[in-house]
Amino acid sequence: MNKRLSRYDYLFALTFIFMLVLALGTFFFGLRMGQERATAKYEELLFKKTEVQNGYSAYHQQYLVSYYHTIYQPYREFHMKWFEKMNELETNRSSDASAILKDLGLLAKEKYSELSNKSMPDSSPLLQEGLQNYLKSLKLFSEALGNIQGKANSTPSYDLVAEMNKDAYLVEAKKFSLSAQKDYYDSIIKWNLADNPQLKQVDVSKPLSLKDWTPLSLSMKNEYISNALLNGKLFKLYTPQDLSSRIDEMVSSGQSSKLNLADVQQVIDLLNATDAVRSGDFIRNKNRLYPNETLPQLPFFFTQN
Repeated sequence: MNKRLSRYDYLFALTFIFMLVLALGTFFFGLRMGQERATAKYEELLFKKTEVQNGYSAYHQQYLVSYYHTIYQPYREFHMKWFEKMNELETNRSSDASAILKDLGLLAKEKYSELSNKSMPDSSPLLQEGLQNYLKSLKLFSEALGNIQGKANSTPSYDLVAEMNKDAYLVEAKKFSLSAQKDYYDSIIKWNLADNPQLKQVDVSKPLSLKDWTPLSLSMKNEYISNALLNGKLFKLYTPQDLSSRIDEMVSSGQSSKLNLADVQQVIDLLNATDAVRSGDFIRNKNRLYPNETLPQLPFFFTQN
């Protein structure tokens, strides 16, 4: 004769199954975390081994390229999406601002998780610092967007963007992004100097005349621009080389002379005030203005980024 299971038996069975599923989930989560940490550690050890075997300098091209693909490009994807969505809000092309901010926040969180597992060699402190600054930037973007999302649909889009531009967390997130950008362009100069110790340098913290600007290498110009963008809190879609090329274009065409501009900062101010710099300006001007320039093999120097 079959014995029917009691309510207690059912409860016990369900509890056992739940505990089994929980244990398996915990096991696989721990396994994944262990694999990610092991991968990050392996990458760090591989960097150090490669450096010793090949006698690489602290800012060898291999490190710059690795940083580009594993750190700079993932952040750049968020960077570009930010400007795309801000343009949607400014032009009132979306009726759901809250959804836009939610998606941006999720993307920032996703990129933060992606970069958290990356590392750069101890011998390249500028690249390490750049990674940390990008992580701080993404974390602040994620937190700020989460805070603003709830009230987004109750505020007109244009006013919302204006409020976001003044938000303390977003201002700080942009600052960390600009700091990371400067770290990378400082690293590129280190690469140039390892190959050409006689490369002419300037103090990026001091005013620079267009006369002294013109003969500089593009890498030195870009480093100067990355510092100017940081100090001016100019969080833009374009890259430093885009702005450098527009300055050189104004000088070579004689426009700067006609406008009585003698200082690099004056040209920067004018170009930004008139929204006259676009992402891709460097690629458009490269062959004409920089036919013999020595540059590392980084994609944004050869294709539009």
